[in-house]
Amino acid sequence: MRIAHPYRSLISAATNHFFLRSSPPLPPISNLSKALILSQSISSVRRRTSTASMDSVDVPIQSEEDEKYGFRRKEMYESSLAGTMEAYGRHVFLCHKGPEAWVPRVEGPESDPLPKLLAAAFRARKDNIAVKTKLTICEGRDEADFADGDVLIFPEMIKYRCLRDSDVDSFVEDVLVNEKPWASGVQEVLKGSYVFVCSHGSRDKRCGVCGPVLIAKLNEQVDLRGLGDQVFVSACSHIGGHKYAGNLIVYSPGPDGKIAGHWYGYVTPNDVPALLDQHIAKGEIIERLWRGQMGVPAEEVEKATEQKLPNGEDVKKSEKPQESGIQDKTENFAGCCQGANGGITCCRDGNLEKSDNSEEKKLEEEEGPLSKLTSWIGTLEQRDVLAAAAVLGAVTTVAVACGYYRRSR
Repeated sequence: MRIAHPYRSLISAATNHFFLRSSPPLPPISNLSKALILSQSISSVRRRTSTASMDSVDVPIQSEEDEKYGFRRKEMYESSLAGTMEAYGRHVFLCHKGPEAWVPRVEGPESDPLPKLLAAAFRARKDNIAVKTKLTICEGRDEADFADGDVLIFPEMIKYRCLRDSDVDSFVEDVLVNEKPWASGVQEVLKGSYVFVCSHGSRDKRCGVCGPVLIAKLNEQVDLRGLGDQVFVSACSHIGGHKYAGNLIVYSPGPDGKIAGHWYGYVTPNDVPALLDQHIAKGEIIERLWRGQMGVPAEEVEKATEQKLPNGEDVKKSEKPQESGIQDKTENFAGCCQGANGGITCCRDGNLEKSDNSEEKKLEEEEGPLSKLTSWIGTLEQRDVLAAAAVLGAVTTVAVACGYYRRSR
């Protein structure tokens, strides 16, 4: 099938429209006018063709971006996730603007004063803060009741409103150093579950590409489940581990009712339903995406993954015996095959074995040398005993023969 050239088709159409119409007749057109009309028509086609070409390139650019920075990039699932976050005991979020306004270093000199001042106060009082505390910026949105300047604290589930530049030092002193309510603010209690998704695109493009997509999917699935007043989703700044994007942290009550902060990496939109239905609804950890838990050292997280323990609470249970001095002394003896949640154990007691050996030794000392001889004889094999008897018989025979020979002379 032959397809007409766009330029020629337009020329033909223009010719038919301007030169071949018989009713009503057009006034004569000069050659110069004809040339101008054709030139304008061709330029219009060229502009349309150029726009169409640009539109057709949009899809490959998006696809290439996804393969390089998004959920289809080659580094996805290449690294082991367990233990890829630092141990800490408290997380402070400062609500401040949104990802599009965050510079690579939100607390840097060129940033707005509030994040800079709060980060500086953290560093200055670091040695006086008993609990290792992380500081992260999250998105400030009035419609989500998280306005700029609000401070969220986990696992305490506390919120303070409207932190100002002049209040930073007193806030750090009261709340973080002295661990008391802030004298200049009203303490509010947070309820529900909170999901913070790293969307710090100016810091790393992978988080900038993956984060917004995950937030949109999370909000969509939260609405579908009618959990809008129970699950809150927010963008946050850099939390570490860009290569694991999509990265997110879930602060929600565990099976025991205590607030736990669980980190996930390599999260895709397809994982969102499991996060809501499995982790938040049931308190079950998604092991293949789990990076670790607030309050649990990285080493214990790695051990938990190797043992395929279902959650962070079990990690603590499995490590408790190692804190005992008795366990350290008998670790060469003991060996366990502990089941999930500590429900089944088949441990060999090293202390019992040591006690049995002591009893045997004591018994030997009490029975004396005769017991040792009897014990030694009992260990000889039958063939050894027969061989010894034969030798003894031969010696006796020779001795008798020699005595008879002497008497005969």
